[in-house]
Amino acid sequence: MRKRFLSAAMAVAMACALTACGGSGGTKTETTAPAAETKAAETKAAETKGEKAGNTAAGEVTLKVFTNLPDRTSGQGLVEQTLFDAYMTENPNVKIDVEALDDEAYKTKFKAYAAGSQMPDLVSVWGQPGFIDEVMDAGLLAELNKDDYKDYGFINGSLDGFSRNGKLYGLARNTDVMSFYYNKAIFDENGWSVPKTYDELLALGEKIKAKGIIPVSMDGGDKWPLYIYVTDLMQKLDGKGVMQKTHDAIASKDFSDPTFKKATEILMDTAKKGLFQTGFETTDYGTAKNLFANGQAAMFYMGSWEMSMATNEDIPAEIRDNIRVFTMPVIDGGQGGETDIAAWNGGGYSVTAGAVNKAEAIKLLNYMFRPEGWTKVAWENGVCMSAQDFAQFATGKETEPQKQFIDIVSHASNLSGTPIGDMGTSEFKTISEDLVQEAAIGKITAKEYLKGLEAACK
Repeated sequence: MRKRFLSAAMAVAMACALTACGGSGGTKTETTAPAAETKAAETKAAETKGEKAGNTAAGEVTLKVFTNLPDRTSGQGLVEQTLFDAYMTENPNVKIDVEALDDEAYKTKFKAYAAGSQMPDLVSVWGQPGFIDEVMDAGLLAELNKDDYKDYGFINGSLDGFSRNGKLYGLARNTDVMSFYYNKAIFDENGWSVPKTYDELLALGEKIKAKGIIPVSMDGGDKWPLYIYVTDLMQKLDGKGVMQKTHDAIASKDFSDPTFKKATEILMDTAKKGLFQTGFETTDYGTAKNLFANGQAAMFYMGSWEMSMATNEDIPAEIRDNIRVFTMPVIDGGQGGETDIAAWNGGGYSVTAGAVNKAEAIKLLNYMFRPEGWTKVAWENGVCMSAQDFAQFATGKETEPQKQFIDIVSHASNLSGTPIGDMGTSEFKTISEDLVQEAAIGKITAKEYLKGLEAACK
């Protein structure tokens, strides 16, 4: 399996050598701190101290961190950097060398690293089959001591995607909930109400377009938000069991269940009716977000990790203070209700198996995820909902999106689990992204989309 993973990665690595992949899009930081560690990790540290490239001198350690959070001044990137800086202050012998790229560039460079002889010490990972299964199978991630995290407050099931055969290979960062962000001021000014049904959402879109405003800003260029949209629609059509249904379809190479076709047709019809901006299929994440953040779009379809827009001072106050959220409206005839939502535990971190400074990397990881670490800093800054219990850190000064997401999660009756495109192999994910984009713009039919998914199953 490792050979198969690395052979595919090698091709990417060669491509990277000819493109911008070779350049570092990241930042440099220093950091250090105490934390729980396994005895095996301590032994390894003693054996390698001062002998490998990551150690600049006796007692000094350089940790290489590769992350998908390039913005170090706001959102999750700020939380990450804050923790790195705190670790450095407490452990002045440790320097953290950070390389940060956005999601798609990150995944490409990750494959290039995997094909090489030395990966960074600590890396961002996604606890979903489409990313992590082949990485674990290739032996690229270090096993963590599960007992270290018994008192860390991880939500039940949040670490399942980072585990294999009873062993733990990573820690989840957040609880992710997909939603529509909307500008309350624009809604109030025009007398618009939050739609309760999908038909009402489409009707609202027509009213918004009549005002010369984009109804929903959609990141179709990166493609994955589109298959999450399909998953969200499936959740409203079925109400439960969406992830199991997808798992079974991939295993049997059979996507004939009518829920898949119906959800795809709704997405196609939605795009055709103009709920998304013109050219959404070529709009990237940043551009889609900016269309909403500068008032050109009344809504923005994205995950709960963007709740930090409400505290981002780069966004004008008249927009920032009016950001609210609602989840996918119910579909007439569907089995799912308002409290059946698209939610999962996605991004996180792993220490690499061949890390030069594995012991120190584990210490950093454990330091980051102490309850008073990521969870506290993220919540107090209104950034996201962590995969750990954050109730103890309520300040009473939460933003409106924070309050709404708490309400959404606390009243949820069913969660979708991993989105459809992330349930198979990395190849299945890539093909899923291409196919859902083609379906959304009407280039292929819903039937052709599903046949393509079946062909992509291995």
